[in-house]
Amino acid sequence: MARAAFDALGLAGWSYQLLPVPPALFEETVRALPSSRFVGANVTVPHKLAALALADSAGRGAREIGAANTLSFAPDGAIEADNTDAPGLLAAIGVPLAGRRCLVLGAGGTARAAIWALRDAGASVAVWNRTPERAAELAAAFDVEALARPAATEVLVNTTTVGMDGNMSRPDALTSLGLGTDQIRDCAYVVDFVYSHEPTPLLAVALELGVAVVDGRSLLVAQGALSFERWTGVDAPRDVMERAIRDG
Repeated sequence: MARAAFDALGLAGWSYQLLPVPPALFEETVRALPSSRFVGANVTVPHKLAALALADSAGRGAREIGAANTLSFAPDGAIEADNTDAPGLLAAIGVPLAGRRCLVLGAGGTARAAIWALRDAGASVAVWNRTPERAAELAAAFDVEALARPAATEVLVNTTTVGMDGNMSRPDALTSLGLGTDQIRDCAYVVDFVYSHEPTPLLAVALELGVAVVDGRSLLVAQGALSFERWTGVDAPRDVMERAIRDG
């Protein structure tokens, strides 16, 4: 996706690469990147909270969310944290959310971003997690409701890793998320942060029920474009990035 954008804009000399990093080496690795000519990094699970903790400065979203998915490196090596998951989610959904009931599944760094974004957009937000204590802790941090079990909602947002391995059946996926088909049928939108070339089990059910969906690839493009623009200083070619992610 990033390479396609570099090519489309003629940004010669730019590259984007995967760096698998275990948690024990995360801070050491990140602090070495500026001296290796990196200008930034996207951060995914399980490092989003650690990314914010090691940063020298942070944008409003990252500070209030308590997690970062984007790091930018200054010439002097200073590290700035930001969170593009939150605005990326709102951009990918693409409709006003003020007054709508939204339910976030999960309690990790991505859930924090989703809750913050939806609440900031004026939605009524609830959170559910398989570990109730984590849901309660997260709800208290953002002044939203924690649910003992998923309830009917207009916008359902899955931030868990359920469906990421691609081998889970639809019934097993719904059970893991505490959901039934009736709850999905009543939604206006179902959003899944898990990205894959085929619909996740959750989105497959939603599509069969005629519910509008936002898949992980759309979210990946939306947040990735924002990171791209921070690092390069130019507008991201979102159509090129979208084609690359769906055709790759």
